Amino acid sequence: MTEKKASPSRRALQVRARARNKKPKFVRAESWKYARFSLSWRKPRGLDNKIRRKILGWPPGPSTGYKGPKIARYLHPSGYKEVIVYNVADLSIVNVDTEAIRIAHRVGKRKRVDIIAKATELNLKILNLNAPTAAEEDETTADDNETETNEDVTKVTKSEIKSKKEKKQPKKADNKKTKKKETNK
Repeated sequence: MTEKKASPSRRALQVRARARNKKPKFVRAESWKYARFSLSWRKPRGLDNKIRRKILGWPPGPSTGYKGPKIARYLHPSGYKEVIVYNVADLSIVNVDTEAIRIAHRVGKRKRVDIIAKATELNLKILNLNAPTAAEEDETTADDNETETNEDVTKVTKSEIKSKKEKKQPKKADNKKTKKKETNK
């Protein structure tokens, strides 16, 4: 018999969705009253703030009671648990059935390509697969070379730039105050 791979926890995602539907939208205090306030949540800090004091009849503020369900915490929307990977050796720790990898943002292109190659070999799910392959990199460098040749054609001579600057500068107008001083002398 062949073993089936355990799929990501659908039940956990459904529980999370139900909990999210019950959670209210948290809005900034009195954002409905003043147009200059956006609806995005800001922590209420005032001494008399009704939301901070949890006064009945005012909108609720975030608290630990609204935390997501324990079985769905730290899960990616795909249902896998995220594991940050910095090098190829980190891939050996990852459980293929329940975990997906996210390549750290500070990993360079060369190491990223190595990690992606090894991860596809191990059948791992990669959450941020946006690195160009070696063939794509060659194409982009070829495109860069083409744009450089186009820039050479469009270069402007220094004399043309000077003539344009002279045209842009307004002629100096005689100041009325200096005329009055000359006439008074």
